[in-house]
Amino acid sequence: MKKFDRREFLLKSAAGIGVAAVIPAILPEPTFGAVIPAIVDTVALGKTGLNVSRIAFGTGTKGWKLESDQTHLGMKKFVEMSQYCFDKGIRFFDTADMYGSHPYVGAALKVIPREKVTVLTKVMTYGHEGWYETEPFAKSFDRFRKDLGTEYIDIFLMHCMVNGQWPTEYKSYMDAMSEAKQKGLIKAVGISCHSLDAMIEAASNPWVDVLFARINHNGARLDSTPEKVMSVLEIARKNGKGIIGMKVFGCGDLVKEDEREQSLNYVIKSKNVHCMTLGMDSKEQVDDNVSRVMRIVKS
Repeated sequence: MKKFDRREFLLKSAAGIGVAAVIPAILPEPTFGAVIPAIVDTVALGKTGLNVSRIAFGTGTKGWKLESDQTHLGMKKFVEMSQYCFDKGIRFFDTADMYGSHPYVGAALKVIPREKVTVLTKVMTYGHEGWYETEPFAKSFDRFRKDLGTEYIDIFLMHCMVNGQWPTEYKSYMDAMSEAKQKGLIKAVGISCHSLDAMIEAASNPWVDVLFARINHNGARLDSTPEKVMSVLEIARKNGKGIIGMKVFGCGDLVKEDEREQSLNYVIKSKNVHCMTLGMDSKEQVDDNVSRVMRIVKS
């Protein structure tokens, strides 16, 4: 694999792992009106055997250099947010080593029953600019579990796959993840896609249980056009993959009322995305997203 180039990554990956933290942008502040109390439902995640809440609590908004908007809440407020999400039916944590949010999720799992939530995390398989260095899988896996305070991880993904050659490039990681899965320490494996070629490969690769994909109606921060991405996700769904949508609001590009509504309608009604991760840092955002999602689901 060619040497990692930060500028090229930021352009091609389009903020997939938190580039908003390093590219200044002036975005309108989303408004959240009065909502009717709602509880998010639970869905089957493809043929993984896992049942998850339709919304995951994303802990990587502007996730970069081991911090994110969610970790900036501080430990106490993060745990309070996690409990609030749990009470709203959001019983699915989306975390990653790169976000620095493992200890925060671990703190939340001390007050929320571990067996009642799904934990998804991701491991980087290549380094970043000196501040993130890879390590043997076993070392990362043990460290992740210690920080999360859990013996097992429900969904474990290779983070930010940027080309279709990932099965060859990272076979050692895949083999190690498969071994942990056989031991019951991981329930499902897969990749976080940051290129169309990586997604196309994942859609049919038998090793993949879960595919994490950027999708919205607008094309904001996607790997291709919404139509092309959705066509690949349809193939993945038909192949039994569990599909989790990310960047549904375009990493902050789609924050207007009509944009949020259109994107959620597009993603939910496609039937090709089982659930989605949404980065939230206030109770008002949780209420709005849960109410909006469930209204669309029932419409």
